[in-house]
Amino acid sequence: MSALFLISMLFGLAFGQATSFCIPTEYMMHVERKECAYCLSVNTTICAGYCMTRDINGKLFLPKYALSQDVCTYRDFMYKTVEIPGCPRHVIPYFSYPVAVSCKCGKCNTDYSDCIHEAIKTNYCTKPQKSYVVGFSI
Repeated sequence: MSALFLISMLFGLAFGQATSFCIPTEYMMHVERKECAYCLSVNTTICAGYCMTRDINGKLFLPKYALSQDVCTYRDFMYKTVEIPGCPRHVIPYFSYPVAVSCKCGKCNTDYSDCIHEAIKTNYCTKPQKSYVVGFSI
């Protein structure tokens, strides 16, 4: 190996450990309602990635608010709305969801984020899927 390659590799590893990698990432979400006949697959973006954190040794002596760690969360987001097909007239067929525009490492805000450690894995359809998505911004 050349010295330049080795130095580049070491610099990349050192720089990668010192920075965060928190970016909008493509995600497919499945949306359905009990009353509606179909399920929709919606392409959106979520915040995902790595945030630099440090775990201190003196946990017992600090208050809980000082122990929170940064997570990859929304900096800017917007809502989009889709219409779920096959809904009866008495059911509102619209579903709104967040779309990540930009992300940051910061405290998890429960007003618009799911801050649990293990999410329930329910991202699948139990009904037939429709191949089209009718969406518009609010």
